[in-house]
Amino acid sequence: MYNKSRARQSRKNGSWKKKSYSNSRSRGKKFSGDSIDIKRFINKAEIAKPGEVFKPQYTFNELGVHTVLKRAIANRGFITPTPIQDEAIPAILKGNDVIGLAATGTGKTAAFLIPLIHKILTNPKEKVLVVVPVRELAIQIQEEFVALGKRMHISSVVVVGGANIQRQIRELRSQHNIVIGTPGRLKDLLNRKFLNLSGFNNVVLDEADRMLDMGFINDIKLLLSLVAKKRQILLFSATFPKEIENLVKNFLVNPQRISLKTRETSGQVDQDIVRVVGNKNKVDVLHDVLIQTKFKKALIFSRTKHGADKLSKKLYDKGFKSAAIHGNKSHNKRQKALKMFKENSIDILVATDVAARGLDIPNVSHVINFDIPATYEDYIHRIGRTGRADQTGVALTFV
Repeated sequence: MYNKSRARQSRKNGSWKKKSYSNSRSRGKKFSGDSIDIKRFINKAEIAKPGEVFKPQYTFNELGVHTVLKRAIANRGFITPTPIQDEAIPAILKGNDVIGLAATGTGKTAAFLIPLIHKILTNPKEKVLVVVPVRELAIQIQEEFVALGKRMHISSVVVVGGANIQRQIRELRSQHNIVIGTPGRLKDLLNRKFLNLSGFNNVVLDEADRMLDMGFINDIKLLLSLVAKKRQILLFSATFPKEIENLVKNFLVNPQRISLKTRETSGQVDQDIVRVVGNKNKVDVLHDVLIQTKFKKALIFSRTKHGADKLSKKLYDKGFKSAAIHGNKSHNKRQKALKMFKENSIDILVATDVAARGLDIPNVSHVINFDIPATYEDYIHRIGRTGRADQTGVALTFV
């Protein structure tokens, strides 16, 4: 039985050490990610040397954005641009199409929102379409836009699946400069004649590789074919597969390429494995890991929706504050679980890969791959939920 006092003491002491555990049921069992060399799940975090600390070319005051926006940036606590912001913002302000290839957690959202808000402040007729793979990312971008655009009289509409479409239709009928949406809902609204993209002259494709993974390539092509002929397209992606290269050739004009990826995974994430061998139950192994390690927030990845629900319930029954999030959850339930996790009402969120891309959840100290990801690319995105900004994190993978 779970002993809460022992758990608290173990966390306080940070006494957990990596062990070899066992589970006879796992021997010989094939997972979709079995082809990944487990050595790729082991990597020590790197501490930046004084000479390696990033020095931006510009300060936010030197970027030439609207005075009102400069005040908003300062109020957000942004002091100096991140590498992607330092290169992307000037390029976007010049009107260039941009391809931003950067690791997750590098400040990509502000990198496109800041110059686009500036464009709207300068010319209120500017219209912006932001296309993202999942509803959580759309809402996250909306929250950042609201924070940056406070009291600027610029409005936005979020259109995502799983939410009330009638409300979205009413909001689209009101005055707005920005539409943030997922491909499926955008296409639905186009088919119903409630959305006309011909006046949109700014397009952001965020997490473009994920949208291709999810089969949205034809929807993206449709959306790009319907926006204004004279437009600026900003494409952000963690990877650059062939399909994106083809998309770029067909729709972008002389794009400025910004590539800041120096390694596959963040140097701020300490990566290791937890072996499960013999007759030890896998959930019991996870229980031991959780009570014996120092964690503020743990994001645990399950391969299936049913598995996420089942694992979350087992952890809850063992005394942990946990919830689950996956594609079968309603929009409201997904938002409630994320809100609880962000606000520390729970400290464990069990998720499928719906939470692996783009989401910025503060202070996730540990990412635990309870199930091995299908691909190494999925692994990169999963562990990108920790070690964000100037923080370090821990990623553990059960093998």
